[in-house]
Amino acid sequence: MQTNGIVFNIQKFSIHDGPGIRTTVFLKGCPLRCKWCANPESQEIKPQLMYNEEKCVRCGTCVRNCPQHAIKIENFKLVFDRDACIHCKTCENNCPAGAINFIGDAVSIDDIVTEVLKDKPFYEESNGGVTISGGEPFVQYNALKALLNKFFEEDISVAVETTGDTHWKNIEDLIPYIDYFLFDLKFPTANRISLVTKGNGERILENLKKLASKAPEKITLRVPVIPNYNYDERTIRKIIDIGAELKVSQIHLLPYHTLGVSKYDQLGKEYDLKGSKMLSKEDLKDLVDYGNSKGIHTQAGG
Repeated sequence: MQTNGIVFNIQKFSIHDGPGIRTTVFLKGCPLRCKWCANPESQEIKPQLMYNEEKCVRCGTCVRNCPQHAIKIENFKLVFDRDACIHCKTCENNCPAGAINFIGDAVSIDDIVTEVLKDKPFYEESNGGVTISGGEPFVQYNALKALLNKFFEEDISVAVETTGDTHWKNIEDLIPYIDYFLFDLKFPTANRISLVTKGNGERILENLKKLASKAPEKITLRVPVIPNYNYDERTIRKIIDIGAELKVSQIHLLPYHTLGVSKYDQLGKEYDLKGSKMLSKEDLKDLVDYGNSKGIHTQAGG
């Protein structure tokens, strides 16, 4: 049995990741590379260095102490050789300003469960529970399975947010332990999914169909609506049509936001959607109305 999961956050009092009050456990690792990803630190399964330039006082402590000589100061700015970094955390441990952090820790399954159980009374009063998110939770299949078994024993309701980009057997085996599948779907065609997200579009759509044939009542389609990518009536209507055809439980249209943009700078990555305007729930009203007209509960936001 898996004893650890690579976790980058455990978020208490989540109200947008499934019904009721929930604790969301974020596992690292994802096969997709969506340009709008709000959690870019979730994509790699390994720990990642995040540097907050606004906190940095340029004292040079990290430069002097790095055993790999992977940090230097140029033009009064820190420059990291991330390929040379061995994640020893010497810089994090010695930074007096807390400007450097490594995201992603191996946490025991028992410790994760213990943390989640602290809020069990809130789940019981609100019909909530725990949500396993990511990244893509199925990347850490053994850890996910171990967590689900523990939560099943504790009678905790479980939601899993997934891209569906995994082997069907992985999903099929865990259906009895999952109460809600928050199934992300960005485009209605396999080619477009693969081209834009770098995921396996054919597998994602096939897994959605197979899951819907077994447990449509457990599926909520979650559709991030992104300007210049899928924010057009034809694309979103086609996704809604797929949901209606498969008789999924709900559809949530998630308006594009920029809350994760600063993380790209901290990871030393470029954010390709700079200048894109955030969307509001009102922007999606006509699409929400279309979904409801198809007889499926549709809403803007999670």
